[in-house]
Amino acid sequence: MSTERGDDLLARDAAHVWHPYTQHGLETDFLPVASARDATLTLTDGRTLIDGISSWWACLHGHSHPRMVAAITEQLGELDHVLFGGATHEPAVRLAEELVALAPAGLNRVFFSDNGSTAVEVALKMVVQAWLHRGEPARRVFVALEGGYHGDTFGAMAVGDPDPFFLPFEEMLFEVRRVPADAAALRNALDELGGRAAGFICEPLVQAAGGMVMQPPDFLREVRRACDDACVPWIADEVMTGFGRTGALFACDRAGVSPDYLCLAKGLTGGNFPLSVTLAHEATFEAFKSEDRGRAFFHGHTFTANPVGCAAGLASLAICRDEHTAARLDVIGARIENALTDHFGDGAHTRNLRRTGGIVAFDLPSSESGYLASAAPRLRALAVEHGVLLRPLGNVLYTMPPSCTTESECDQITSALLALDAAD
Repeated sequence: MSTERGDDLLARDAAHVWHPYTQHGLETDFLPVASARDATLTLTDGRTLIDGISSWWACLHGHSHPRMVAAITEQLGELDHVLFGGATHEPAVRLAEELVALAPAGLNRVFFSDNGSTAVEVALKMVVQAWLHRGEPARRVFVALEGGYHGDTFGAMAVGDPDPFFLPFEEMLFEVRRVPADAAALRNALDELGGRAAGFICEPLVQAAGGMVMQPPDFLREVRRACDDACVPWIADEVMTGFGRTGALFACDRAGVSPDYLCLAKGLTGGNFPLSVTLAHEATFEAFKSEDRGRAFFHGHTFTANPVGCAAGLASLAICRDEHTAARLDVIGARIENALTDHFGDGAHTRNLRRTGGIVAFDLPSSESGYLASAAPRLRALAVEHGVLLRPLGNVLYTMPPSCTTESECDQITSALLALDAAD
């Protein structure tokens, strides 16, 4: 493909398109992507990039996996879409069955929605309304982790940390108590809230947008005990960590614990289709079941449980099983971590080099930190020069490639990370 075609695409984009998480007054150099296969993106001018961040943490098995393409194509020709209010279909029922069989114990009800933010929104609304049905309307304050991110809808914004993403909306968000990733702090907050505590939400093992902040599995076991002692539910936001990213199918599996609600998206369909689910206990479902129509859970979307998305989810789960996705991601992460450890030597500790499964991150020595660090756009451009798509989180460099990434591609990602580190 010609460079002119890419330039034309960018000109048309500049005339009409508004990009997410982008300051258009500063950022104008967008990547004109023509195609993708496995871990590689091809631009309109023929350049190729390794997708070192799985296109915002979603592309699980690689781009255009043949089994994913076949499943989506076949389902599209059979049943493309039908409303899920008052109707059902085999792909949704089978996907729900398989998720229940694979999820942490006790989660046997599956509510479908469209994206990670909405999966969280659903869980928050379920918790609040369930408390109302049980005669405890005062339980409306959630506890969340400092630096957390759970999405961009209003409930998800509220339980996330407003700074820096949501400050313009801060006065519109409901009350949340934020604590560090410390079991004692969590217990203290729940004790202080008492009968006002609605529940606790966290990204288990890895806080992603907050800078790939990692917690040990022991913390999740303490979370489970603290929530049990306070008799409040725990929402596990595994939108990013689910489906093998942490070296286990779910991050909660690494700790051997079950949350009360489990939010899944991104890797649910291998990054091939917008679909999400919120899993809950049967007791939660029963709290809404009534002869009173007003006690129903009034939440839904036009494309809830879209058959094509469900077919993609089923194919992705089959690939996870057959290709040992979680184990492959763990090997990929270990190779990159080991190479960085060898390079940094004694400095690995001061760089806070860290890994959970296939997620590897370290801190730049720059004094400027936080998501809005000015170096981030420059470092993204430099990564492209080294043939890798990376998206630093402020002064945090990280990678999270798909499970098909080869050893040579891992080494190229490592080289790009080191080039960015040297340039900071």
